Amino acid sequence: MRVKDGVGAYGEEIAVRRLEEDGLRILARNWRCPAGELDIVAEEGDVVVVCEVKTRSGLGFGSGLEAVTREKGARLRRLALAWLEANGRRGRPMRIDVIAVHRRPDEPPRVEHVRGAF
Repeated sequence: MRVKDGVGAYGEEIAVRRLEEDGLRILARNWRCPAGELDIVAEEGDVVVVCEVKTRSGLGFGSGLEAVTREKGARLRRLALAWLEANGRRGRPMRIDVIAVHRRPDEPPRVEHVRGAF
């Protein structure tokens, strides 16, 4: 496993724990289709929540939140609609969240969760 992949997997695990602590139910992780991948698909009440997770070990490349552009948001929306269709949930309310996980040595990770980012 590449270091980048290990950092990403770590961040996704932290994000899943935070979502579950906040009462969301995880429906899928790393869901793939020909158009791309969704990191986490969860459910909060009757709303399907697609979460893009960005993990950073430092701020040399900016914060994780800054890494998710409008173009990425539009792609996430297309992927979210594909997930809804593939899972028989077309027409369900949906939102797209971004979760940034910042990790530093000898400190607990810092999690920023932006609900309804797109």
